[in-house]
Amino acid sequence: MKKLTFYIVLLHGLFLGMGTACAQSLETKAKENLVTSPQTTLPSSQLWIINQNKQVQKQPFMWVVPEPKKARQQPLLQLAQTANKPAKKTGFSTKPSKTDDLEPFDDVVKDSQKLEGLFTLYRQKETNKIYLEIKPEQLQKNFLATATLESGIGERGIYSGLPLQDFLFYFQRIDKNLQFVVRNVNFRTREGDPQTRSLNRSFSDSVLYNLPIKSIHPQRQTILIDLGDLLLTDLAGLSASLELAASPDQPYFGNAKVFPNNLEIESIFNFANSAGDSQNPSLNTLADSRGFTIRLHYSLSQLPKNNYQPRLADERVGYFLTAYQDLSINDRNDLFVRYINRWNLEKQDPNAAISPPKKPIVFWIDNAVPFEYRDAIKEGVLMWNQAFLKAGFKDAIEVKQMPNNATWDAADIRYNTIRWINTVDGYFALGPSRVNPLNGEILDADILVDASFVRALKNEYRQIVLPNQTKTPTSLSALMQNRPLCSKGDKNPKGLMGNISKLAGEYDLCYGIESANQFAFGSLAMSMLSNTTPSKEQVQDYIHQYLRLIIAHEVGHTLGLRHNFRGSNLLQPEEMNNLEITRTKGLTASVMDYVPPNIAPRGTVQGDYFPSQVGSYDVWAIQYGYTPSGAKSAIAEKPFLAEIAKQSEKPELSYSPDEDTSEIDPTSAPWDNSGNVLIYSRWQLDNSRVMWKSLNHAYSMSGENYSDLSEQFSTIFGNYLQQLNYTIKYIGGQSFYRVNPGENKGRLPFVAVPVEQQRQALATLQEYVFAEDAMNFSPELLNKLAPSRWRHWGSTPKTGRLDYPIHDLVLFVQSAVLSDLLSSDRLSRMKDIELKSEPGKALTMPELFTTLQTGIWTEVLQPKGKLEISSLRRGLQRQYVNFLTAMVLRKVDVPEDARTLSWYKLKQLDQQLRRVKSDDEYTKAHLLETRDRIEKTLNAPLQGN
Repeated sequence: MKKLTFYIVLLHGLFLGMGTACAQSLETKAKENLVTSPQTTLPSSQLWIINQNKQVQKQPFMWVVPEPKKARQQPLLQLAQTANKPAKKTGFSTKPSKTDDLEPFDDVVKDSQKLEGLFTLYRQKETNKIYLEIKPEQLQKNFLATATLESGIGERGIYSGLPLQDFLFYFQRIDKNLQFVVRNVNFRTREGDPQTRSLNRSFSDSVLYNLPIKSIHPQRQTILIDLGDLLLTDLAGLSASLELAASPDQPYFGNAKVFPNNLEIESIFNFANSAGDSQNPSLNTLADSRGFTIRLHYSLSQLPKNNYQPRLADERVGYFLTAYQDLSINDRNDLFVRYINRWNLEKQDPNAAISPPKKPIVFWIDNAVPFEYRDAIKEGVLMWNQAFLKAGFKDAIEVKQMPNNATWDAADIRYNTIRWINTVDGYFALGPSRVNPLNGEILDADILVDASFVRALKNEYRQIVLPNQTKTPTSLSALMQNRPLCSKGDKNPKGLMGNISKLAGEYDLCYGIESANQFAFGSLAMSMLSNTTPSKEQVQDYIHQYLRLIIAHEVGHTLGLRHNFRGSNLLQPEEMNNLEITRTKGLTASVMDYVPPNIAPRGTVQGDYFPSQVGSYDVWAIQYGYTPSGAKSAIAEKPFLAEIAKQSEKPELSYSPDEDTSEIDPTSAPWDNSGNVLIYSRWQLDNSRVMWKSLNHAYSMSGENYSDLSEQFSTIFGNYLQQLNYTIKYIGGQSFYRVNPGENKGRLPFVAVPVEQQRQALATLQEYVFAEDAMNFSPELLNKLAPSRWRHWGSTPKTGRLDYPIHDLVLFVQSAVLSDLLSSDRLSRMKDIELKSEPGKALTMPELFTTLQTGIWTEVLQPKGKLEISSLRRGLQRQYVNFLTAMVLRKVDVPEDARTLSWYKLKQLDQQLRRVKSDDEYTKAHLLETRDRIEKTLNAPLQGN
């Protein structure tokens, strides 16, 4: 294609503005008075031009007519000087420029150690330089870069082994610079679609670094850059995520290794922590919190060259996804193409029903894992081979032990590792994987296990609950969802704690933190419910079961699977301690649920605490993701996959991930258990009461002090709150199911909780929250609940009030439950469900209000003998009146029917209060004050919204 460069031309006093264009597409009409007769060359003359140096110069020109017959339509102005030459391009160029001003290649790499592989490295250790040599054919080619926090400080999210960034990138030369560009793969077109030409104009790639070229090899034409310009900067975004500033000290390279398909490099940084920064308080694990050193591990690798075929996703089967918009799709409703993330497993014998894979998935156990835990970790990994058998693969996963003298690094992208780390505040395990963003192929996975997992978490529930008291009561569901590091309420957490919250959302930190709580409760239950100290073998078996499940859960993530919070619904409560059932059918439908320890009720022989095998859902999900279909393309697989996916209507295959869980669905929640959570939760509430009594009477361990007793009380109390939260979900609740209307006929997405179960849930709350003896602790126990008094790094003793504020705690729980039951969302939903249900099949708002008032004001509405109302009940009754008063006075936003019912219930209560009397001064004052508040509320002027 010929190109012609035009200039700003001054001709007979007329400016003509011209730019660069293709001559073939140029359509210019000359005015007829410029052409007087047909000829191939019109009269020549001179004109003034402004050249590329913005200087005015005089230059001859002529009019040229390519086709004499069209002389009057298409004369072209041609500068005489460039008549036979294509004009020089302006702007950036990707062609090699002159290298005269670059240092000779051999001089730059002089005295360097040469390392050859995917890229060639030249290392000069004396000057702390590593040069990267890039071949011309490697320009514009996709590579994968990963960054891992190789070392940490053991607290506040700065944990060894954490994944930081993944980039699909390419190198692009622009004159004397080499750009590090992250490829935009979110928008694509199909081959042959003309829209391909518009993609680069419409959706930009991201240029992160503009690296100066140090030299170009004169024969090979390879490009040399200083790798420090890339990897000794903050490519991983560490400073931004931790909000810490790198010190002026020079960062430097650690180990550097090159292989045929990847290179592995370690960058070492010094960080400074400002003592005056409130966002970054002192770091207790450091010798001096003003500074610390961390190591980053970078892997640069080429994408695999194989026959991997991506597999389309189905929303009924829970996989992590690689999604992009296909602009060639004509469906206006959904342009997205969604692939599941999975490993590339191919059978050695494609014709065999079951065959070993050509290349199995191999996990290496870190040589830092304590010997006593290695068997449990191995069992947790190999548990998944049971599922792969159903997909046609034998021994799809292997486990190997990392030798003590290993020369490779755990962060090396060629190895899938299970790493053992130590923190003081992490209590987590996580299972991230690295994925090809073009097609969803999993390339690498590393599981992290914090040693704190097997140490019982000393959980101070007074620190979680009591500081949250405000004038506006917190609902119990909000309390349980907003645990310290797993908060869903703060959308933009900041500082180091914000970094941990971000990690908690992206990975399984929340699993780890709460799992440690569950582990602590289970270990307490082993002793307190049997009234005997468990043997060493029993404790080891409990830890073995626990760690095996944790590893199986995280391996599931590395295989591509997401959470399924309906997995624990498999068995009825009565079946859960029957070993014949649990060791054949399984304890849960999925290990991808958050599974608590299975604690048997009093009088039942304890079964397995945790699952010993993957569940029916896990097997089915692996079948969907890994069974070879024989199809030649992802589209051709759709009928094959649809046959598998339509089985989702089976109860044991139901899928409910994080985004489907809610405070209204009792069938989908983390840490619940059994197919009837209502019954199971009552069992655990009873177990908690027994354990509280055991704390005071029979239970003691050598070396314990009263602060340990206080922590154990809080651990039990946390479990008690959790069971109440599951019970509340039944009231005004409904379940959501992922349903394909064409394949799952007769099933609807929303199903209301049966009214009988809602009434049972209200009765449970009355007994375990609102009743006078609901939380009845002995004075002796309350006087033993002393806080720890150790004062040193990592331990700050509580100051101020040291005893356990039991009134505040009980009232807080009661208020939280009331706040949940009378929340605007729940009341609105109850009103809607009543409309969507058959008459008599829904719990109505009048029934809810009547049940609450009867249970909370029993002493007044159903008086028996001498009237004396206890202090705990008086607090509850005041809070109940506060809720109804707020509705009547329009201080809260609730449905108008709820406001009317509140007015009506206050009116009824006022009439009943007039009829009762008491000689107890506490009770007398309480009744008179309540009447006065009610009457003032009922007589208050009407207020608008």
